[in-house]
Amino acid sequence: MRLLKKVLAGFCMAALVVTMVKPAEIQAASPEIITIKAKDNKVPVFQAGQSQKWTITVTNNSTSQPLSQVALAPELGDSGESWPFKTEYQDYKKSVDVIPAGESCDFTFEFVQREDVPSAIYMLQFVLTAENEVKASQEFKVYTTAKPEDTKSSQEERQQAAAPADVSPQSGSYGMEADAGGFSNGGVSYSGGGSAGSGSVPRVIVTGFTTDPAEVRAGSNFTLTIHLKNTSKSTRVSNMLFDLSAPTEGSDEQTAAPAFLPASGSSSIYLEGIAANGTADISIQLNAKADLLQKPYSIDMSMKYEDSSATQIEATSSISIPVKQDARFEFSEFEISPESIAVGEEANVMCNLYNLGKIKLYNVKATFEGSCIDKEEVFVGNVESGASASIDAMVEGKKATKGPAKITMTLSYEDEAGEIKTMTKDFQLEVTEASESDLAAMDMEMEDKGGIPVIPILILVAALAVIAAAVIIIRKKKKKQTLVEEEALLDELDGPSEDEQQ
Repeated sequence: MRLLKKVLAGFCMAALVVTMVKPAEIQAASPEIITIKAKDNKVPVFQAGQSQKWTITVTNNSTSQPLSQVALAPELGDSGESWPFKTEYQDYKKSVDVIPAGESCDFTFEFVQREDVPSAIYMLQFVLTAENEVKASQEFKVYTTAKPEDTKSSQEERQQAAAPADVSPQSGSYGMEADAGGFSNGGVSYSGGGSAGSGSVPRVIVTGFTTDPAEVRAGSNFTLTIHLKNTSKSTRVSNMLFDLSAPTEGSDEQTAAPAFLPASGSSSIYLEGIAANGTADISIQLNAKADLLQKPYSIDMSMKYEDSSATQIEATSSISIPVKQDARFEFSEFEISPESIAVGEEANVMCNLYNLGKIKLYNVKATFEGSCIDKEEVFVGNVESGASASIDAMVEGKKATKGPAKITMTLSYEDEAGEIKTMTKDFQLEVTEASESDLAAMDMEMEDKGGIPVIPILILVAALAVIAAAVIIIRKKKKKQTLVEEEALLDELDGPSEDEQQ
């Protein structure tokens, strides 16, 4: 019996331990607890034969449990087809001792792309491990760019039998689907010969594009990535050359220039080829002209490539990139009259707003706030680019200060997208206690405005009280005098008669 009790107690203890430990392990391995993502959410673009660093951020989202002995490593795969980089080490594992609860840690890897890798998209797996059997994984997309060589299609491709035509002959116009980070429009046109024996033309179209950053701002650099597709089901295209050109902007001949220029190098991009029914991406870093207006700008792209029979084909396309302009404005110095006021008095505050940017400011409003004044709002309206507007407000003191106090003017406006933005500017104003003369003036002002005259009412009440007291005193004296006279009369009546006196 005792042995049976000991066995049951042991089972209960084991169940209690499992209940306490197991949830912690599940929680630690949960994807909500560990986040693995590329730093700044950037998709890396690698070049053939070049070394490039790639940073991945691991975040411990737990509020109380740290991650210890953390290691992050890529899955190299069993063949070179799934791993586009040179394998210079047997293990690319990166480790840290601990990631505290609620904090992040960066793991930086450096890879060299193999020269035989084509331009393509690779999906790479990274695995994270930590103590207590914690494990998590994340898949990342990377772009690879082939080595720019003037290679021809293989003899086998040249002799490949052409399939029936799956495209419109010679030329046409095709819509393009929008992609994250921007939008595209325009069409694609083609010219040149077709595949031997079929008369068909393998089409390469633009399916979309992205920009990094997603919002292109005037005067800044950005990376443009264009997504391409070979619509032919049977013919590979190769030896591809792309050239980008943007319209010239600017009315002054000395400052006129294309809206977008390459940040470095030329505007030409080479791509080895795209397989039949395959896709590829091309990227280039551009600079947006600083004085561009806030609107979309088109980029024309010419394409030259060859089909499997080495026939030269030319095509054109266009994309449209929206450009954003930052608002830029300044304030003049404040004019304050007077610079010191008493409680209840007003001061006139004036300044000018100069719109120095390229965009119009909508629904401009100035708000004056401070602990010593009543809140005051002034509506200015719309301010055109290159124009100025006057801000004129009257602020009233409500609380005395010890010397000049800070007053804040908050300027709010809407941009062309309707987004409200604000900017503040401070100035000094002194508010003093109101004097007796000020109080009297305030009373007179209230009386002029139809208010209740407090001081005259008090004087009138005091006068009425004096009069009432005087009346009471006079009445008491008269009453006393009447009593005296009545008593004298009674004494006379009560005196001895003449007979009695005799």
